[in-house]
Amino acid sequence: GLHKFSIPAPSGVLHGMVHMPEVEPRAIAVVAHPLPIMGGTMDNKIVTTLAKTFAELGFIALRFNFRGVGESSGEYDEGNGETEDALAIAHYAQQEFGAHLPLILAGFSFGGYVQARAAEQLRARKLVLIAPAVGRFAMPHVPAGSLIVHGELDEVVTLADMLAWARPQHLPIVVVPEAEHYFHGRLHQLKEIVSQHFLGQNI
Repeated sequence: GLHKFSIPAPSGVLHGMVHMPEVEPRAIAVVAHPLPIMGGTMDNKIVTTLAKTFAELGFIALRFNFRGVGESSGEYDEGNGETEDALAIAHYAQQEFGAHLPLILAGFSFGGYVQARAAEQLRARKLVLIAPAVGRFAMPHVPAGSLIVHGELDEVVTLADMLAWARPQHLPIVVVPEAEHYFHGRLHQLKEIVSQHFLGQNI
């Protein structure tokens, strides 16, 4: 099922949605949305695709609006406050649904940058980053085993920038030929890549 939640947060209150799996949950996945000042919200198609995919995999999936977006209070903070938001949501999810469940942090574009920062402070089992905003922001290194998916023709975050960031980390990237930043017409493929990554894995 799908239900709304709101939690007290550093900026006041954060609002989001929980997608509950139909089976016994085997992980918690928190999904972060793209750049607020470019109209990014938790209803972004890639964000909702990820949340639904995670729920189908048997994870409790949470998507949420960063501060200053939708009903979440506060204002855009260039990734610093948003990292606090992501940490607040992850802590809430663990308290609410069980700290014993493995934590997966996922994000699209700016949300990928934020989750990479949040992962430095959380014991996340896995990062799933879709076209993370490596060129625009000082993206930290991420753990080996992170799933990074990028479109060949991404016009917002170039594949060249992505490879330059991945290279010193020896980090493999899944490149979707001809896909651009928002993966128009390729959401089914994105879903498949994420599902395949987790199927048969002991989270």
